[in-house]
Amino acid sequence: MIRAYKFLMRPTMGQRIALSEMLRDHCSLYNGALQERRDAYRHASKTKVRYGQQSGQLKEIRAFDPERQGRWSFSSQQATLRRLDKAFAAFFRRLRSGVTPGYPRFRGATWFDTIDFPKDGDGCRWDSTPHDPVTRVRFQGVGHIKVNQHRPVVGKVKTVSVKREGKRWYVVLTAEQAKPDPLPTTGSAVGVDMGITHFLASSDGEFIPNPRHGQKAAAKIETAQKALSRFGRVRRDKRTSHHRRAVQKVADLHRKVRRQRLDHAHKTALALVRKHDFIAHEDLKIRSMVKAPAPKPAPDRPGGFLPNGASAKAGLNRSISDSGWGVFLTILHAKAESAGREVIVVDPRNTSRTCPQCGHVDKENRPSQERFACVSCGHVAHADTVGALNVLRAGLVRREAPAA
Repeated sequence: MIRAYKFLMRPTMGQRIALSEMLRDHCSLYNGALQERRDAYRHASKTKVRYGQQSGQLKEIRAFDPERQGRWSFSSQQATLRRLDKAFAAFFRRLRSGVTPGYPRFRGATWFDTIDFPKDGDGCRWDSTPHDPVTRVRFQGVGHIKVNQHRPVVGKVKTVSVKREGKRWYVVLTAEQAKPDPLPTTGSAVGVDMGITHFLASSDGEFIPNPRHGQKAAAKIETAQKALSRFGRVRRDKRTSHHRRAVQKVADLHRKVRRQRLDHAHKTALALVRKHDFIAHEDLKIRSMVKAPAPKPAPDRPGGFLPNGASAKAGLNRSISDSGWGVFLTILHAKAESAGREVIVVDPRNTSRTCPQCGHVDKENRPSQERFACVSCGHVAHADTVGALNVLRAGLVRREAPAA
């Protein structure tokens, strides 16, 4: 199996400058390749430029511009061109499926924060020597950078990436390792229901509160954004160190919220994996759930619109995004795979409207957000617990169903 490791780097000032130049030059390569594809399609009878053609031009580009392109790793530049090729492949895939395609865009200096090295030892070298107390990673054109390695890397390192987050620099490794031994079995099965009031409700009656990290930090982020907006009205060439500090303040606040969500997701997923052998959850289409409602044109007022609940839906969308369901479910699946646990996804339709006692399905069974009262048999319970019970039952049925 493949596992990723992310470590904080401690570059010197000269190495920070070199890393920034490496990002800048790879960004320039990405934008130049994108411009070539656009020009070829527009002006050369809709000719499509492929990755193989652009990769074949790298040798000439490096010879033409040795100061900016020739000093960096050839394989990392190929990885940057592959990233553009994947962006176009995703664009055409969305176009064929009928969703909003989103044409690949040019990257600004602050939009290009990652460089990939496809193979350890080709333009980079992860150097974790047992007898050396200081771990280092070497990049071509930058040198050996100290790394804060907070845990050992198990397995053979396959790929290495450089990532910039604000003023911090990270190295991201992927290592191939043997599948770990599964955790001891507990004989327990659970269904979970994701929500807003409670982050998670389980079928055994447990509730995990929603931390609402984004809502708690909203006032500080709003103040920092207002301070930044005042500097944003100044011309770019007139901006001062105050503007840079305002940008950094906003980035630090968002970074703290993101790390808090990750920490909560890791701890919650780990507790579930340690306690249960089988976990069932709803197949949530989060991207569709946070879409804004379509406008309603007013038939009697040309150019006017009727109320469509967009304001209330915007508040719900913020709460869903603040909960971080997608991150949590991704982490849950990864931890379950490592621990030898089974996770099954079920259809979420009517899970909160079905009575677990008699099976009656009716929207009137849920008179309020938290209360479930069956109109057929009179069963009363917490609505989220009922939803989790129905998710567990659907998951068990799906697990026992014969393969198609």
